[in-house]
Amino acid sequence: MRRGLQIFRCQCRKITLAPVMLLVCLVLAVPQNGGGQTLQTVNMGIPSKSFQMVIYPLAQEKGYMHEEGIDLKVIYISPVTSIQAMLGGDVQFTGAGSSALVSIARANAPLKVVASTNDRVLQWLLTRPNISDPKELKGKRIATTGVASIATFMLKQILAKHGLDAGKDVIYLDPGTNNQLPALLAGTVDAAVLSVEARYVGLDKGMREMFFFGNEVKNSWGTLGTTDKLIKENPKLVSAYVRATIKALRYLRQDKEGAIAALIKFSGVSRQQASRLYDELIPTFTRNGAVDEEAQRNDLNIVRQVVNSNDTVPTAKAYDFSFALEADQQLNRAGWKP
Repeated sequence: MRRGLQIFRCQCRKITLAPVMLLVCLVLAVPQNGGGQTLQTVNMGIPSKSFQMVIYPLAQEKGYMHEEGIDLKVIYISPVTSIQAMLGGDVQFTGAGSSALVSIARANAPLKVVASTNDRVLQWLLTRPNISDPKELKGKRIATTGVASIATFMLKQILAKHGLDAGKDVIYLDPGTNNQLPALLAGTVDAAVLSVEARYVGLDKGMREMFFFGNEVKNSWGTLGTTDKLIKENPKLVSAYVRATIKALRYLRQDKEGAIAALIKFSGVSRQQASRLYDELIPTFTRNGAVDEEAQRNDLNIVRQVVNSNDTVPTAKAYDFSFALEADQQLNRAGWKP
């Protein structure tokens, strides 16, 4: 925390475990409103500095959150911790909406996904160079993001689609956080499930791309979660937050140079990689922060497999895109543009 309290203006160091440390971070994140409009402090948990998460600090820096009366504090914490903090009232929103869905299915948690930044899954399967066909994965070892993770169950669907017995024909391994690519490059596994950033490294080192999940399954990605309590007790805040998010989403789609600059600042990537990310991934971003019923059902079907349940969670119990759709309509009526 080398720059003192200034670092808490838009972000906090990553917190992965102790809720006590999270509370310390929140206490230090004191609003600095400077005498103008009184802003409401809102804390959001973000799991990583991935491209889709740039929307939230972007919404703060462009003034969209301030326009909606919000002083946003972005806090980097693990998905599970962000869900716990949100249920405890220390965090109001989380970028780990998929983890919220798991909590809903597993423990009937009072949570909702209220926006989705992407309508395509930003995960890839890369293989060793000698594997050129999905059927050649039979008997091979695949490094996953967790043998019971959402991405792994999506991969099983994809493998079945390509004629493999997803439960028997391959071996799923969990090499640990961020170890999927090193395991692939070292040859200890034959394939790996990777994020877009790791995918670029793998391709540049001669690995072969087998699947882009976004072309193989219809699911959402980059989901924004909050609590039923906040929706019930402060719907105006939820509306304002989602509206600021939609503004940032529009800006991201319409201003390439501004989006690239924001991504470089947010993620620390090179300009070349930021431009590469933008050109390739911008078509995956939603226009109104929502996905259709089919994608919602597919999400919940994957989650049902993750929690090993036979119960079907109704989409209305897990999603509430009314805020996003209304915000989009309001902005359209007002003729709002970035």
